[in-house]
Amino acid sequence: MKTYNISCGGHTLSFGMRTRIMGILNVTPDSFSDGGSFFTTDAAVAHGEKLVEDGADIIDVGGESTRPFSDAVSVEEEARRVVPVIERLSKRISIPISIDTTKTPVAKQAIEAGASIINDIGALRSDNNMAAVAAKYGVPVVLMHMKGNPKTMQVSPVYDDLINEIKKFLENAINMAEKNGISRSKIIIDPGIGFGKTVEHNLLLIKHLHEFTSLDAPILIGPSRKSFIRNILFDKPARDIKADIPALETGTQAAVAAAVLHGANIVRVHDVAGTYKTIKIVDAIKNARI
Repeated sequence: MKTYNISCGGHTLSFGMRTRIMGILNVTPDSFSDGGSFFTTDAAVAHGEKLVEDGADIIDVGGESTRPFSDAVSVEEEARRVVPVIERLSKRISIPISIDTTKTPVAKQAIEAGASIINDIGALRSDNNMAAVAAKYGVPVVLMHMKGNPKTMQVSPVYDDLINEIKKFLENAINMAEKNGISRSKIIIDPGIGFGKTVEHNLLLIKHLHEFTSLDAPILIGPSRKSFIRNILFDKPARDIKADIPALETGTQAAVAAAVLHGANIVRVHDVAGTYKTIKIVDAIKNARI
């Protein structure tokens, strides 16, 4: 089994025998699953601490919704939302904090406030200066595949060869990161569940996730409460179903289990406590030896 060790700030994350959990902390009024729940700094910090208690290995702080058809927010507004949370949270927890952003100024301010990972859904393409910031601060980066942008990505996405097209995209993103001074040992890849994919695309990505191991980087996957789960479980449109109902969490845990068995090293989720239990069992099955 391939193992990886990634240093981030004063932390080292090892991947291989144990799947790591990235807990989602949305400091937004409009995220699809928990928008507004943790919009104040106090509520966000308290929830971040709860995620750590529940078993998170990374806390992923985001200040801009990336749900389908969402609008962008300004640099100033995004920074205003996340920086105070990261500043306070980094002093209270003993695990790495990642900043979920595509904007260089936000990433820079977040790192200076205590974040030690950049989770960039734009894979360094949305802002030409992002790679330079990651290289300067020596922080790991998550490079995610997305077809289009959040405003357009779910408008009839089409692929000629789903797995190979996404693999090629991620291979090019890795090469670009390295050319810009980011060490290969600091790169994490994410095939982008729900970002420019149909229900069938998402299912195939999870089923064939092991094919991305050839890119020789830890694999992150984020199926939590995504619309493909709602579309499978219910007959009515996904937008008409609340994202925090128990059935969706059951569906999420099924997707998490399948992803881990097919090669995921990190799972990005809302329900850390439930995922911790799921992974405990799935990792035991995966690591069983005769």
